[in-house]
Amino acid sequence: MNEKPFRVVLVGCGGISRTWLRATAVFPDLAYVGLVDLDVAQAERLRAEFGLEGVAVGTNLADMLRQTNANIVFDCTVPEAHAAVTQTALAHGCHVLGEKPLADTMANAQAMVAAAQASGQLYAVIQNRRYLDDIVRFRALVQSGELGQLTTLNADFYLGPHFGGFREAMDHVLLLDMAIHTFDQARYISGANPVAVYCHEWNPAGSWYAHGAAAVAIFEMSNGVIFTYRGSWCAEGLNTSWECDWRAVGTGGTAVWDGGSTLHAEKPAGRDSFIRPVQPIALPPLQKLPHSGHAGVIADFLAALHGEPAPQTTCTDNIYSLAMVHAAIESAKNGRRVLIEEVIGQHNSLPITVY
Repeated sequence: MNEKPFRVVLVGCGGISRTWLRATAVFPDLAYVGLVDLDVAQAERLRAEFGLEGVAVGTNLADMLRQTNANIVFDCTVPEAHAAVTQTALAHGCHVLGEKPLADTMANAQAMVAAAQASGQLYAVIQNRRYLDDIVRFRALVQSGELGQLTTLNADFYLGPHFGGFREAMDHVLLLDMAIHTFDQARYISGANPVAVYCHEWNPAGSWYAHGAAAVAIFEMSNGVIFTYRGSWCAEGLNTSWECDWRAVGTGGTAVWDGGSTLHAEKPAGRDSFIRPVQPIALPPLQKLPHSGHAGVIADFLAALHGEPAPQTTCTDNIYSLAMVHAAIESAKNGRRVLIEEVIGQHNSLPITVY
């Protein structure tokens, strides 16, 4: 029996699982005890690639949990499988950390959150873009008051990836597969939750996707901020970063962040001219996180199991980021403003987390 406190079964041995295995190599109190995939050969290849000799492989999660006495499940499966994996893991007394999105539908998300709350186990979601040095710095500036009261937050996302495979055939590809990263970033930066959204979605001429490769959304947030999203997955040339181009406008100044290392901020330097002169705003120092990306989420998850506060992306909070996606899709389909509470459903009484 492995004596390390965290005994992990990883489910879903596709490409993203390698990111998890590399990220977790720095946590000495974590040991993999099982790998599960519908294709057992894929699990065996992953075991060999990462030198996980002695780790069990199989195709059935419930059997693997009984066999290994695991206490954590890492869910790296496709979104359609998240509900079954999470509820099976919780039913066997395991804590769960899963890939985004929380679920493929709001109904499944609600069932998963309810199961986690009933079980007393921790269930959190990978939102790795919260754990980047530069977004932490940008958020610190926005939250510092140097811009005055935040009124407007804009994000632009323009890339042209040629994935091939399932993405190029799916409906609502940008909103459903990618936009949750940006929507969750907006909640993190603004410290607010969504109230309502109006969204227009389309598939531009020349798109190599079947549906919904571009979208514009306007979100009303709980602190009065308006968050706007403009995005395309078939925009070639002059691309943004994967983390978006951002603009934060406050009552006392403006900041722009390119999603990478470039951050600028200015505020008025006088009150006498038609277009008032401006001066730079001093930026907060860039502070290196002890763990970034996937490793940052995983570190917070494990710390919570040691008695530290719940991670930022616990399921009861992350359901609001997922709700932004499904509310935007509902608005795009029906051409109307959609209240977030319409898609949250029975969980509209969940506590709002402001960081």
